Amino acid sequence: MEIKNAKELKRLSKELQENFQNRWKSLNLDKDQDQLKSLVEKSEDPDLWDNPDQARSVSQKKNELEKKLQPWFNIRQDVLDFPDLVELTFDEKGESGSEELSSEYGRLKEEFERLELLGALNEPEDLKPAFLNIHPGAGGTESQDWADMLLRMYMKYFDKKGYQYSLVDYQEGDGAGIKNATLHVVGDFAYGFLKCENGVHRLVRISPFDANKRRHTSFVSVHVSPELDDDIDIKIEEKDIRVDVYRSSGAGGQHVNTTDSAVRITHMPSGIVVACQNERSQIKNRDTAFKMLRARLYELEQERLKDDLEKKSGEKKDIAWGNQIRSYVFHPYNLVKDHRTDFETGNVQAVMDGEIEPFIMAYLKTL
Repeated sequence: MEIKNAKELKRLSKELQENFQNRWKSLNLDKDQDQLKSLVEKSEDPDLWDNPDQARSVSQKKNELEKKLQPWFNIRQDVLDFPDLVELTFDEKGESGSEELSSEYGRLKEEFERLELLGALNEPEDLKPAFLNIHPGAGGTESQDWADMLLRMYMKYFDKKGYQYSLVDYQEGDGAGIKNATLHVVGDFAYGFLKCENGVHRLVRISPFDANKRRHTSFVSVHVSPELDDDIDIKIEEKDIRVDVYRSSGAGGQHVNTTDSAVRITHMPSGIVVACQNERSQIKNRDTAFKMLRARLYELEQERLKDDLEKKSGEKKDIAWGNQIRSYVFHPYNLVKDHRTDFETGNVQAVMDGEIEPFIMAYLKTL
């Protein structure tokens, strides 16, 4: 970063310090810091593990707060001390010290801007693992193939992020692609990042399944839910659900069970259907399916509360989850565009190879 003189660098360093302090205060990080200190003290209590459930809860909350606060701790002292460092350096070295200080200012500013985006992920569930479901719209083979392409894109993205993921449900399409797929994703801010992908994804291309080489438009919905802690109470009545068991049909014909171990749960009041088939044990698949159902019902309730609040306040969201959020155009030109932020790129291949972080970051700036 090119900074003209000492006076400008002094001004910018104090501005960065003030912005950091204001953001720290607005995110109430002092309260989080106090809570973390309390959780650390509890975790060091030798009697804690007399109650394993409580111990796991304390450990999980401590780990989540550490993940949230550590990036802020890493640069906090540097940002707060930087104006004094600038003053001392220019007093001792004059303008000759400006190049090194300018570089350090650029580093701190870039890291702070990244943390500001993460600051938008301030809901408790943003830190949680996530279930990501991909479901093709009408259009048969064309939409099912597009769903399979999106599945590959997300798995490439998870590999780049270092996220762990597993395919908990997979239903092959008729001839090509997939009818449905659900991934369980674990990593820092997994739900916080992936919730930005909630909605309908539109593809425009020359169809490889059309002998006349006509242009087709296909739609696929992506739905993301947070995995919930066991202490979050979501009531599911037995009379409201139907549980079906069936034989698994793994991705590409792999891991196909010879017993009816796959589980599908239908929640009749809401119409939500979840399924799991990645384990050979019906009991394990049932447990995972119930976790998915609890996550979907929790999210449904959160959306209802937000809608009620907006009605009371007279506010209306510009973009609702479930609307078309992004278009991927392969023909007659190359373009991927997010309709919520207007962020776009012509490098379609990079996006399909998992380069979707810029779209997510652009959306986080609007939160």
